Amino acid sequence: MIRSDEVIEELGTGDLRIIQKKKGFRFGTDAVILKDFAKGAVCSSMLDLCTGSGIIPILFSAENQCPEIHGIEIQPEIADMAKRSAELNRLDGRIKITCGDLREAERFYQKRYFDVITCNPPYIKAGAGAASNEGSRLIARHEIMCRLEDVIRVSAELLDQGGRLFMVHKPFRLADIFCLMRKYKIEPKRMKCVYSGDADNKISGPPSLVLVEGLYEGKSDLKVEEPVIL
Repeated sequence: MIRSDEVIEELGTGDLRIIQKKKGFRFGTDAVILKDFAKGAVCSSMLDLCTGSGIIPILFSAENQCPEIHGIEIQPEIADMAKRSAELNRLDGRIKITCGDLREAERFYQKRYFDVITCNPPYIKAGAGAASNEGSRLIARHEIMCRLEDVIRVSAELLDQGGRLFMVHKPFRLADIFCLMRKYKIEPKRMKCVYSGDADNKISGPPSLVLVEGLYEGKSDLKVEEPVIL
């Protein structure tokens, strides 16, 4: 079930566990926050873009009754790890992991099929910022294999009318997110900022992350909700 460079870790939700690399690619807090942001959505079919280790589909399955959950990941080794995590939790009948390029998602999925799409995409534009030397981390953090526009364009093609896109990103990309969502007919409907806090739960510094929910072919009405304080 696991390889010599991997470890099985408890997720603290029921009996759920996940396979992770001992070194290299591992899921972060942003994925867990995104799952919490999306968990209440009513859906019969859900897709997680850039699924990585499959953490969002696995956690989502515990808190949402959605019967059909998919994830797509471009890196074969990481996608295989996500598949094995689904099998480990006996969720492989409900969670389906596809190894493929989300930019070619129509090869794998029908248009207008999904009620909910989630994505924790690469945050940093290619060529910007300090790049990691480790391949899977580099792909996860930098827009090498997909851009923000690819994520939003593909989501608009795959979401059914009234379907929802949930995304976590960096605040400095917020203008890009809103502009691209409207370009592809996904209306921003809900936003939360994520801050670090002190021992008294007081905000310390500017937001580190932003959560955005968009509605495909929705009407204009953006709600800014109470922040998440870590």
